[in-house]
Amino acid sequence: MMKKVAIVNSKSFGKITDAYDELKKYFHVEFVNVPRDINGKALSERLADFDFLVISATPYYSSDFFEYNQRISVIVRHGIGIDNVDVEAATIHGVLIVKVPGRYEREAVAEHTIGLIIAALRKIKDAHASLISGIWEDRIRYIGRELSSKTIGVIGFGNIGRRVAEILTKGFKARVIVYDPYVAAEEIKKEGAEPREFDELLAEADIITLHCPLITETKFLINKDSIQKMKENVIIINTARGQLIETKSLIDALIEKKIAYAALDVFEEEPIPPEHPLLKLDNVLLTPHIAAYTEESLIGMDKYVVKSLKDILNGIIPDGTVNVEVVGKSSRLAKILQK
Repeated sequence: MMKKVAIVNSKSFGKITDAYDELKKYFHVEFVNVPRDINGKALSERLADFDFLVISATPYYSSDFFEYNQRISVIVRHGIGIDNVDVEAATIHGVLIVKVPGRYEREAVAEHTIGLIIAALRKIKDAHASLISGIWEDRIRYIGRELSSKTIGVIGFGNIGRRVAEILTKGFKARVIVYDPYVAAEEIKKEGAEPREFDELLAEADIITLHCPLITETKFLINKDSIQKMKENVIIINTARGQLIETKSLIDALIEKKIAYAALDVFEEEPIPPEHPLLKLDNVLLTPHIAAYTEESLIGMDKYVVKSLKDILNGIIPDGTVNVEVVGKSSRLAKILQK
């Protein structure tokens, strides 16, 4: 009997590839949409008929979910972030968690980041709106700043942060400073950047771009106190996770012009409500969590998800597995990993 796979809350899986049809050769596959805020027992009951899940950024798979659901043995994230999964609980209950390796989103997110930086520096959004409204003579209002003359602070020097730094240093000859307590200073220097402590980066950077995961230590990393340590007229870029920034403090700083501009692809609350205060500000550029949405990135992610599920059927553990310690210990997996 074919294993049953649910594609949960994904708007992108299989949209530009044949991934769905490919999965159907090996599994019984269904698209399942659930409320973004469904949780625990209710979510468990909704997905009770499935063996494997392919998940998006929502909902949250809590310890209660794994407590109540005794059937699901594998969850594959169609993306690189797993902050909506209680991995510790999944491991305790013998559920294998796999995510798409960062290499598949690396170029897309890095390029989007660079695009937001340039758009912010050159006031592209406002200049476009002015021209569309028939105003040409006001172009003196859109005098910008050059990226090559700025100091860019990169917070998080992992897969994407490194690529952003590489583009900035090698492509634009910009000065890049980096804060990442998990990366050695010498390693940062090898990439042409300068290591800094967190407060040092805040004080020096003209532009700050976030590329760290959402964990306990990074939640609301950018808050009222950290904003006060920044330079005047700083630009903030976020293509990582919305909860890295405390939204109210950001809005206050944008209104006060302590922060000159914010370009955001992610938000503390998603989707961002139509009445949200951020939408009323002039000194913001907002995109709807699309940094990874390129044809190349989505094709790579789709292929990886399909390959991972096929590999698991053949007893092969995917390289994107985040809790490999469950292998050999899980009775759920033991029935699948027979080869």
